[in-house]
Amino acid sequence: MEMNATLARSDPSVLIKMETAINAHDIDTFVNCFVNDFVSEQPVHPERNFTGVEQVRKNWTDLFAQVPDLCVELVAHTIAGDIGWSEWLWQGKHTNGTELNMRGVIVVGLRENTIAWARLYMEPVQSLPK
Repeated sequence: MEMNATLARSDPSVLIKMETAINAHDIDTFVNCFVNDFVSEQPVHPERNFTGVEQVRKNWTDLFAQVPDLCVELVAHTIAGDIGWSEWLWQGKHTNGTELNMRGVIVVGLRENTIAWARLYMEPVQSLPK
């Protein structure tokens, strides 16, 4: 019985906090998941790389405005030491009517359960012909 009480008091991983913040469109809680000198890399799209939590705030504030019904699912994740792996599904409709449907993996480096760096491998899901 005490084991359950201990588990209930445990902090959820930063990845779960991030999922909750995105789905609530809570930019402040979302940004608090990252260290100030956060480094973002997109190995498949290196022109999108950046450093700094203020760019995280700008990018996601814009995304919340452009996709007002944005909903994400943390499909699977694990954390071992200071490395986290997660699979994500991001969906919604842009204000211009086009669909957002992305899926992929994000690998993160952690510093005290806060994201210090991330490598994003998120890509649009291909629609099958009807």
